[in-house]
Amino acid sequence: MKPVFPNSATVTVNGRLVLRKAPPGRVALKVRYGLFVHPVHGPVLTDTGYGPQVTAAPGRSLTLRLYSSVLRPALVADQAPQAVLARMGFAPADVRRVILTHLHADHVARLDEFPQARLLTRRAVLAATLGRSRFANLHRGIFPELLPPGLMDRCTDIDSLPRVAAPPGLPDGHDLFGDGSVLAIDLPGHAEGHFGLCFPHLSPPLLYACDVQWRVQALEPGRAPGYPARAVAEDRAAWAATTAQVAAFARAGGQVVLCHQPEDTPFDLPAAAR
Repeated sequence: MKPVFPNSATVTVNGRLVLRKAPPGRVALKVRYGLFVHPVHGPVLTDTGYGPQVTAAPGRSLTLRLYSSVLRPALVADQAPQAVLARMGFAPADVRRVILTHLHADHVARLDEFPQARLLTRRAVLAATLGRSRFANLHRGIFPELLPPGLMDRCTDIDSLPRVAAPPGLPDGHDLFGDGSVLAIDLPGHAEGHFGLCFPHLSPPLLYACDVQWRVQALEPGRAPGYPARAVAEDRAAWAATTAQVAAFARAGGQVVLCHQPEDTPFDLPAAAR
């Protein structure tokens, strides 16, 4: 069961914002989400990437419009979840599980397109988010307007699932499907409740480390970005420790994919034929 990671959008930034000692110039970061087909549960999404809910929806709040105007995500239409599902022979209604690694806009924007899917995420984080003021959520980079109503009723708490041993170098993970094929691995620091996914049955095992860093080179000692990138971390000390742990996993031979790395990976989805 090999996952693919389509690119929902690109965001172009100054390269030194996401990598210390980067050469001058701008870099186009990808905004990946994940998709794999489980033998029992069918197509499963990992997050949903960016969508027009962020960039073009007429009812957007002022803060969401400002966010979009600053980051200017360029959507990749043929890699949107519905387009990719169609290429694979599925419809949105076939998606019965969506894994939410955390609640930032670039990970939840298209949730409203999957109203029947059950969510696998941290129930306590979701409940806390829904109970906070708009300002408190904005401080955490979260826009509750992107979270459809009724999510708590569709939530499976990953923290209630059994913990099993992960590949060497990683902490024990929550077994999301009870078969050891996909493990939720705690990766604290970037955002509240942030976790990644390990696919231990691949050879070598794969860790989708999500937003631990924006570039793989930032896993190297002394390359993680400083301010302002550090300032947006939920827990800067945990972020540094998690970065070191993921780097050690990679040095031991594990495969690592990050959500935003601009470089292609063996798991990226090719562009649709035209």
